[in-house]
Amino acid sequence: MLGWFHSYLTGRKQSVQCNNARYLPTSVLFGVPQGSVLGPILFLLYTADLLRLVKQFHLHCHLYADDTQIYGFCAPSAAQELQYRVSVCVAKVSLWMRSNRLQLNPAKTKILWLSSSCRQLQIPQVSFCVGTTTIAPSSVVRDLGIYLDSNLSMTTHISKTVSNCFSAMR
Repeated sequence: MLGWFHSYLTGRKQSVQCNNARYLPTSVLFGVPQGSVLGPILFLLYTADLLRLVKQFHLHCHLYADDTQIYGFCAPSAAQELQYRVSVCVAKVSLWMRSNRLQLNPAKTKILWLSSSCRQLQIPQVSFCVGTTTIAPSSVVRDLGIYLDSNLSMTTHISKTVSNCFSAMR
C-alpha cells in the first residue's frame, strides 16, 4: 500500500502554458494532484494532527478547504481565560503550519465574540496577537458568504443581501 502511495505522489511533472508560450515541465515535489480522487482523504490525513492540537486546548476546529476556524465557548466571566487559550492555541497552530510547509495569514485572521446584545458589554475587547500582528475583535465577519455579527442578529447579512439584490435589479 505504501508503495502505491509513493508511486502516486512522486515522479510527477507540471508545465505552464500562457498564450502561445509553453514552459518546460518541472518536477512537482510537494502536494497532491489537483482534482484527484485521493485528494480529500489525503487532506484529512494531513490535517488530523491539527485537529488533535486544537483539542489539546479544549477548543474546537472547523476546516473547509484552506480555511480553518478555531472556536470555543464560555461564560462572560471566563472570557479572558478563553482568550488566553485561543491565543496560545493559534501560536501552536502557526508553528504546526510552518513545520508542514503552510502559512497562517494574519491579514485574513478575524476574531468574533458571539453573545446576546446585553452580554456584549461583559466581554473584554482586548486584541489578540497572531505572530507579530495584533488583531482586534470584529463586530462582523464573513464566513463562506454569510455575514455573522456579534449578536447573531443577521442584520448585516440581510442588509448586504438586500443591497446586492437592488444592485442586480438596476
